[in-house]
Amino acid sequence: MNFSYADSNSNLEKAGSVVAVAIPAIAYGSTYYFDDKKGRGQFYRSFGTTVATTYALKAVVDKERPNAEGDNSFPSSHASVAFQGASFIHKRYGFEYSIPAYIGAGFVGYSRIKSDEHDAGDVFAGALLGIASSMYLTKSYDDKLHIATSLAPDYYGLSLHYQFE
Repeated sequence: MNFSYADSNSNLEKAGSVVAVAIPAIAYGSTYYFDDKKGRGQFYRSFGTTVATTYALKAVVDKERPNAEGDNSFPSSHASVAFQGASFIHKRYGFEYSIPAYIGAGFVGYSRIKSDEHDAGDVFAGALLGIASSMYLTKSYDDKLHIATSLAPDYYGLSLHYQFE
């Protein structure tokens, strides 16, 4: 059986797309595994924010893809949802549970660059967007640390509260 370079890129792109869907699906499924209704709501907000922001940026930035097949390259939606799912698991349930998801999200980013759908900046921006959304909109399952921001025209603030037992 002879596979050409184009076939291997196509297979890599398909695998990356599958993993990009699987990671947030697993993150969402984890809220059922832990019987975590609050986490499910946080997942909805984080995922919805990630997707809405990603597609708003794609429409506004209007950047051409490296393969010249469209002008919706920035940011990578595959990377944004994959990293959103991985960082949701990280923030909500702990870093140790998120390691395979982060590895998978890294693979998604690699597959998008290698298949010439995005450049590294597109993938990095998507990853950053997904991570920021989950880190900001998700609370730890056993949250003792609360972080809040305050933004006003004359004031920028950050408050940290830690509950000791």
